[in-house]
Amino acid sequence: MTILLNKSDIQDFQNDGVVILRGVFNEWIDTLTKGAEHHIGNPSESALTHKGKDYEGKFLEDFCNWRRIPEYSDFVLNSPLAPIAAGLMESTSVQFFHDHFFYKEALSGTLTPWHQDLPYYCVSGHQTVSFWLPLEPREKSVSLKSLAGSHSFKKEIRPTNWANNESFYEDDDAFMDMPNVDNGDFEIKQWKTEPGDVIAFNFKTIHGASANKTDDISRTLSFRLLGDDVVYRNRTGRTSPNFPNINQKNGERLREDWFPVIWGN
Repeated sequence: MTILLNKSDIQDFQNDGVVILRGVFNEWIDTLTKGAEHHIGNPSESALTHKGKDYEGKFLEDFCNWRRIPEYSDFVLNSPLAPIAAGLMESTSVQFFHDHFFYKEALSGTLTPWHQDLPYYCVSGHQTVSFWLPLEPREKSVSLKSLAGSHSFKKEIRPTNWANNESFYEDDDAFMDMPNVDNGDFEIKQWKTEPGDVIAFNFKTIHGASANKTDDISRTLSFRLLGDDVVYRNRTGRTSPNFPNINQKNGERLREDWFPVIWGN
């Protein structure tokens, strides 16, 4: 971990809620690419396909496939993912939450709107990290963009259905509206990336990504991890991803048979 992570990386992550780590997964790109290629041809039953108006390509996203795709399992259990996560979160343990695959065909034209991940999830806590790992070079204009410091907002951002912008849950008053991101009050972090680089961000950090309007495909894997203070939270509706029959109560540590501890106790 001392080789892959330094104090400034940890400080940036804690202060901004997002940091880029260069080249930390170089040795794993071939493995993950092999898994992603299999995944594209074999999506799960819960995969979602989006299509931008007036654009030819499709945008596929799929959750929770790490157990059925060996290359993903290998990465989760044997790469430096866990120790890096522990360092960034300043946590003594790391519990694996889920994986998320994004595949944007050429000219898919579907953007990822500004949002905050945590309100969609069945967890609460601050020690969280999501690793955004593109499998091909990504120009800054189509890379992930994040609002620095937005992980420190007192209220969660209202989660919405991206297809129709309707609120995700009934308890609307529990959330705040998305701030005006384009008014110049926020510092937007965005980087050009190469395979092996990863952008790590807190579940509370507001982020988004532009549509793929180029002739290149876009394959990105995200891996979400939990630290010491994260517990189960019962939401008032269906979470995304959804975990039916989880059989847990508010405040409990997530069950380890579904969400294994991959670092520490």
